Amino acid sequence: MKYISIVFPPAACYAFPMNISFSDYLRENKEALRRLIIRLSRDFPYVSLLGTDVAGTSYMVTRTGSSVSDSRWAERGFVCRVHNGTGYSEYSFTGGEDLNAVEGEIRKVAGENRIPGISGIPLAYPVMEEEEILRSYSDRVETDPEEISPRDIISRLTGYMKEGLSLADFLVDVRIRYEHVKTSKLFLSPRRDLEQSYLWSQGYVFAIAKGEKGIQYGFRSSSGLAGYELTEEIRKNIPLAVKEAEELLGAERVVPGEYDIICDPAMSGLIAHEAFGHGVELDMFVKNRARAVEYMNRPVASPKVEMHDGAAAAREVSSYLFDDEGTLGTDTLIIDGGILRAGISDSLSSLRLGTAPTGNGKRESFERKAYARMTNTFFKPGTDSVDGMIASISKGYLLEGFSSGMEDPKNWGIQCVSVLGREIREGRLTGKVVAPVYLTGYVPDLLQAIDMVSSEFVLSGSGACGKGHKELVKTSTGGPYIKTKGRLS
Repeated sequence: MKYISIVFPPAACYAFPMNISFSDYLRENKEALRRLIIRLSRDFPYVSLLGTDVAGTSYMVTRTGSSVSDSRWAERGFVCRVHNGTGYSEYSFTGGEDLNAVEGEIRKVAGENRIPGISGIPLAYPVMEEEEILRSYSDRVETDPEEISPRDIISRLTGYMKEGLSLADFLVDVRIRYEHVKTSKLFLSPRRDLEQSYLWSQGYVFAIAKGEKGIQYGFRSSSGLAGYELTEEIRKNIPLAVKEAEELLGAERVVPGEYDIICDPAMSGLIAHEAFGHGVELDMFVKNRARAVEYMNRPVASPKVEMHDGAAAAREVSSYLFDDEGTLGTDTLIIDGGILRAGISDSLSSLRLGTAPTGNGKRESFERKAYARMTNTFFKPGTDSVDGMIASISKGYLLEGFSSGMEDPKNWGIQCVSVLGREIREGRLTGKVVAPVYLTGYVPDLLQAIDMVSSEFVLSGSGACGKGHKELVKTSTGGPYIKTKGRLS
């Protein structure tokens, strides 16, 4: 066996004295699952099995009450993948079934998948060749939230909520949410035995304000491979959310036009995610749905732009040892000096294209298909200062925060919605705020106009990403401040 180690960049603000234990449920079933793989391997050239045990709790407090619920990310079950002689078949099960019956169902599904159906001839894929790897990874946090009673967590969040309400008379409510999720995953095949366990947390602050123009809310989030200690960051975000709500009450609409703009780390991360995140998911290359396939090793951005994605590229909620197909996480250099160099892939799209998988095969759950999905997506920081960026602009805006984004990988159109924009005139912030701000354009135009990149860098994983309109998975985005040109409305 070959032992592979992975090292995530350290988080500067936490110490990690407490290991996250691996799932007893997965460990108790491991030997029986291994025997199932051995039996199936006698008749199938490739067999693998992913086991997942994910549990978490979500806490919410508002002015009128509180709630405690299971995390939406909770799941427990298994999925088996076999090469059926033509392509790959999968069968998922919960673990409560008799494994002999499960084996029969796997064989049945594999046999049926070899037969052309209403969709035509089954897709043909070669047999995967796996390197032999044995690896177990356990992350650490400062304080395991499972050791804190729900009553105590609600009490702390309620105290935060009351602190927030005391900050301003215009507040209607301050809503605070904290969620923690413990993940254990097991991947087995004849040549791989992989285990990982980690815990991530996220927190949200909504400051709801009422003014003459109606209701507005300020929003701040925090996230990380962290435990209960993340609640301290929630507390620090409360005055920032209240301040944002106040500014939005007096915000105006921007006069549509093209401007010099500065995008904060949240907005630059959204641009990275939408522009060359979805656009370089290699299953889109297979389906001929991405224009990026025509621009590999060609300029697509300013020489100042370096873009990364990967589970091993940063430490956030989408960092892991291996993906849902048993591929070790990597750090993929997507854009290097403005040149498009690589995409991100699941194992099947890699087989189809003849490329090495990048460890981006992710499932919404064990019952769903694995797709090429983003992990930690960001532009690399540069050397410029934010003050220098502002000073360089005669007429423009500093865009902060985002509420949504979408892209067209086939035609490279993009729309990113910023929470607010701060007016810049003659190298100074005027104090005027506009909101919301819609940034639209053609991806290469937006990225090739980048002429300054800050040394400041922020990454956040408090959101989720869908494949189209579904298949949600956790991702993180962020990066430095960037200065470019864009069409605002």
